[in-house]
Amino acid sequence: MALDFVAPLATWLAATPLSALIGEVAWIVPAVQSLHILAISVVVAGVFLIDLRLLGAFGESDGIAAYTRRYLPWVWWALAVLLVTGAIMIVSEPVRALRNTTFVVKMVLIVVAVTLTGATQRPLKADPDFWRDHKTRARALALASLTVWVAVIACGRWIAYTQDPGA
Repeated sequence: MALDFVAPLATWLAATPLSALIGEVAWIVPAVQSLHILAISVVVAGVFLIDLRLLGAFGESDGIAAYTRRYLPWVWWALAVLLVTGAIMIVSEPVRALRNTTFVVKMVLIVVAVTLTGATQRPLKADPDFWRDHKTRARALALASLTVWVAVIACGRWIAYTQDPGA
């Protein structure tokens, strides 16, 4: 199938003691999934607030730079938690995760989403009023970001319902 190239890695990872431990201890996966979902909530809340501010939906009294200073540190920390908890979940079922096309699409979308989120913050370092002066670009960036983050969430849910037939 399309993801056959990851089969040896997934098989090797599934045979590791760490994978066995995670699978055997009943509370690890539910606890990690709970942390993962909480971290998703933090990322989505922060990003959506910033994107809605970029769209001009609210917060005209506060500049966009104020929103990014307030919410992006939470987003970046929560993304770190997502990286760790996601890695643990992959190690727990590597064949199921790594050979799932929806999972791969989600990972690509996350790279795009994080890049868009970083693109919101980057110009503000040199000019805190950058987005006020570039409203059309701000709106386009916000719409792209919202769209990609929603797609990430949809893929995350869809992973449970899709499986590579060769896995």
